[in-house]
Amino acid sequence: QVQLVESGGGSVQPGESLRLSCAASGSIFSIDEMGWYRQAPGKQRELVATITRGDSTNYSDSVKGRFTISRDNARNTVFLQMSSLKAEDTAVYYCNAKGFRQAGYGQIGYFNSWGQGTQVITSS
Repeated sequence: QVQLVESGGGSVQPGESLRLSCAASGSIFSIDEMGWYRQAPGKQRELVATITRGDSTNYSDSVKGRFTISRDNARNTVFLQMSSLKAEDTAVYYCNAKGFRQAGYGQIGYFNSWGQGTQVITSS
C-alpha cells in the first residue's frame, strides 16, 4: 500500500500565501505523477495542478500564475506553493499520486492513492 500525508493547510487572508506538502510512503516502486486536487463545499473535486516525474506540469486555468507545484523525487514529496490566495480558493486540498508499487513475490502493481485532505480557508 502507498500512503499520502498532507500538511500545511490553514486559514489566511486574501492575497496571502500558503505552502502545502504531501509525502508518500509505503511499498513504492516508482511514482509517475503527483498532483493536487481540491473540493469546495457543494462542488465536485477538481484538478489544481499535476507534475510528472520529469517535472512536466499542468495547472488549472484558475490557479495559473498564482500557484506553483514542485516535487522532490528522492523524498517522494510534492509541494504546492499558493500565492495571492482568493476566497474562491477555499477548499479541502487533496494530494494524489500515481505509479507502481511492490506487490510482493517480486511483482509490481499500479497504484492511485489519495491523501486525507487538508483545509485551506481564505477569508477576510
